[in-house]
Amino acid sequence: MNINHKDGLKLNKMEKKFLRKQSKARHVLLKHEGIQAVSYPTQSLVVANGGLGNGVSRKQLLLALEKCGPMEALLMPPSKPYAFVVFKTIEESKKAYAALNGKEIIDDLGQKIILYLNFVEKAQWKKLGLQALPPGLLVVEEIISSEDEKMLLESVNWTGDTDNQNFQKSLKHRRVKHFGYEFHYENNTVDKDKPLPGGLPDICNSILEKWLKEGYIKHKPDQLTINQYEPGHGIPAHIDTHSAFEDEIISLSLGSEIVMDFKHPEGVTVQVMLPRRSLLVMTGESRYLWTHGITPRKFDTVQASEQFKGGIITSDIGDLTLSKRGIRTSFTFRKVRHVPCNCSYTSVCDRQRKATPPCLPESSKEAWQLEREHVHRVYDLIARHFSSTRHSPWPRIVEFLKALPSGSIVADIGCGNGKYLGINKELYMIGCDRSQNLVDICRERQFQALVCDALSVPFRSGCFDACISIAVIHHFSTVERRVAALQELTRLLRPGGQALIYVWAMEQEYKNQKSSYLRGSKTSHEDKKEINSDTSTEELLENQMPDGGSEDLASSVPSTVNIKEEGCKPRKVELPVHTNRTCFHSQDVLVPWHLKGNPGKDKAVEPFGLAGCPDPSPVFHRYYHVFCDGELEASCQALGDVSILKSYYDQGNWCVVLQKV
Repeated sequence: MNINHKDGLKLNKMEKKFLRKQSKARHVLLKHEGIQAVSYPTQSLVVANGGLGNGVSRKQLLLALEKCGPMEALLMPPSKPYAFVVFKTIEESKKAYAALNGKEIIDDLGQKIILYLNFVEKAQWKKLGLQALPPGLLVVEEIISSEDEKMLLESVNWTGDTDNQNFQKSLKHRRVKHFGYEFHYENNTVDKDKPLPGGLPDICNSILEKWLKEGYIKHKPDQLTINQYEPGHGIPAHIDTHSAFEDEIISLSLGSEIVMDFKHPEGVTVQVMLPRRSLLVMTGESRYLWTHGITPRKFDTVQASEQFKGGIITSDIGDLTLSKRGIRTSFTFRKVRHVPCNCSYTSVCDRQRKATPPCLPESSKEAWQLEREHVHRVYDLIARHFSSTRHSPWPRIVEFLKALPSGSIVADIGCGNGKYLGINKELYMIGCDRSQNLVDICRERQFQALVCDALSVPFRSGCFDACISIAVIHHFSTVERRVAALQELTRLLRPGGQALIYVWAMEQEYKNQKSSYLRGSKTSHEDKKEINSDTSTEELLENQMPDGGSEDLASSVPSTVNIKEEGCKPRKVELPVHTNRTCFHSQDVLVPWHLKGNPGKDKAVEPFGLAGCPDPSPVFHRYYHVFCDGELEASCQALGDVSILKSYYDQGNWCVVLQKV
């Protein structure tokens, strides 16, 4: 075969690109998973991008691997974007290495994925311990017949009742109907004095009577919520409001199976398969203490064994595959509570929990330790996912940058992924951030950025015409450190230079404006385009509680941070964890970030997704000091050498434009 010079150069380029991607996959596997590739052939291979976390099923991968020879094992860890294959001989392993490296396969969503293979001495993974169902949880399979399922599904009229919002609502992620009592999404409770006309549907009454007689339930419910989920939709982790409902909560799954995640406050997560036509019964600890939710995705990791139907998804990585979701309809029954809740789970009970003032850092060292754990570390862990939600610049920040004279030198202090660094091509902009991983993203996007602390920026005084600080100052945990950050910002400005500063606002309702964060699922698609993705508004909407509802209450449990001064006993700093999609009740809070896997990257390009997290959707807590009206201006006036040109409220943020005098 004759290959001309141009074709040869093209092949050489492609080969170099492939080797670069393969090397990156090897590096990431080692860094995040401790998986050591070797340079010599072995029987075992690690297949990057060929995992359940990438949407690759066991059947798909087997089809590609079986062509290379007989295998001893195919091991697919849950939620991981890689798999291990062990061939019977080294020759067959070498054949797979040569044939499949850089090969495109199509996942179950029809997307292209490129496989990258490396030899390993042996397959290794982090095994999960044996798990049991949360106490008080029961799954009853085949609780109704397929005929009853059909009748129940046909009884739901999704096109009717549109004039009466007490009956039907269209939420961000699902369609909902209420019977008996309407659940009010703005405060996660029911109006016990206003039952809906008609009670529960007649078709349900006979089924409930049967379950009572057979002993599956102890009380007849008087409230029903019907949810319909499309594939890819879910519901955030939550605890049903204690004061609204009695102990027993039951849910009937129709139309499709689903995996529901149960999580204990101490971090233990149990994934439970709810088969079609099964009944879930939650009482006691599983009802009051554990959160439950459904991760939004189009596939679930399930047991490949045909005999497996319902219950815990085990960690047997030799028997896991993907199951495509269908349209699921859930009938969730509850009994409205008419007496105060007196459960023993007081830390998460909305009636019994007592609000305690936060215990804050008492020294600069304690403040730094708190920020290191709940700001610096968290942003490095969530950098890729954080960046994937940071793409829409805010109009008023764009306006500030575009109004600056051509040729101005501008610093973005706390630049994140560099969203604002390329807004105005007529400026010379440089960014800095405390997170190495976010700065790496800036550099990938060809922006000038460096790693540094906002309290000590390595530039000489007076060298910038303008600075911006968007959603940064509120991460400092003492008044002195917040003022010091503002002082450092003004030090960088030349006389006459201006700075734009945004911080989260305590007031999420201001002058009859309700921030998009509180509007929640009522925010229109057009509204979202105007929401600042560096603020509490869009950030909490997109990353914490995608919509509200009877199943969306995240309990605000205080979190304790142990702070240790040299030569002293450790001191506990206690901060409340903010309940998403509600007003702030404390100025100093920990705000949850729900991390999603493999965000913002083309699967065919990125050789590795989210790694090192056994929980498929871990939650991290970031420290915030939310500013009250006038507090930001007062902090700026304390600097002495600035004048405030403008201050305003913008979608849940307090904002200031100041000038150095």
